[in-house]
Amino acid sequence: MRILALGDIHGCSRAFDTLMATVAPQQTDKLITLGDYTDRGPDSKGILNRMLALHKSGILVPLLGNHDITMLQARTDRRIGMFWWRDFGGDATMESYARGDATATWNDIPPEHWDFLQTKCFKYYETDTHFFVHANADPNLPLEQQPDELLFWERFNHPAPHYSGKIMVCGHTHQQNGLPLNLGHAVCIDTWVYGDGWLTCLDVKSGKIWQANQAGERREGWLEAPPK
Repeated sequence: MRILALGDIHGCSRAFDTLMATVAPQQTDKLITLGDYTDRGPDSKGILNRMLALHKSGILVPLLGNHDITMLQARTDRRIGMFWWRDFGGDATMESYARGDATATWNDIPPEHWDFLQTKCFKYYETDTHFFVHANADPNLPLEQQPDELLFWERFNHPAPHYSGKIMVCGHTHQQNGLPLNLGHAVCIDTWVYGDGWLTCLDVKSGKIWQANQAGERREGWLEAPPK
C-alpha cells in the first residue's frame, strides 16, 4: 500500500488530472490531500467534483486548508466574503460555478460541495511514522491539541522536530522553485501550481515524487536529501 500525499491544488484541474493519470492511485493506496482545493486556479468546482468521486472510492483522506475555511466563512460573513473575493482568489472560485455569462451566487455551489468541506475534511491525519497537516504544527503538542492558527495559517519557517518523532508532511507555504522542501523531520509539498509552478504528489514511504503543471507537463524524481 502506498501512502500518497498531495499538495495544494487551488482549482488547477489540468495539473490534477495529469498528475493522477501518472500516479494512478489504486484501491490499496491511501491518498491524503493537504487542503486548499479552491481559489486562485480556474476550476475549483471541477476539483471538488473530483474530490467527491475519490472520497466515494474510499481511498481519499481529505484535509482542510485555510482557503477552504475562508470560503466557508465567506458564505455567512460579509466582511470575510469581501476579503475572500478581492484578495484570496475567491473570484476565481465563483467564476468556476458561473453559468454562461451570469455571475455565480452562493446558490450555484452544490450542497454536496459545502458538505464535503464542512463534514468530510479533517484537521490532520497520522500514521505510525508521519503526520499530515495543511500548514504547520507546534512541535511540543499532540495533534489533538494543536491550535487552528498553526494547523491552517502558520508558515513553514524551518519548524523544530515534533516530539512524537514522526515526520510532518504539509503544504500551505508555496515553494516557488517548484520543488518540495525536505528538512528530514518535516516536508513541505506546496509547489505553487497556481503560480506557474507544479502540483506535487509524494509517496511518503519511498520518497518518490510526481509532479504536473497546468500546461499538462509532467516530471518525476525523488525527494531531495535534507540539509546536513
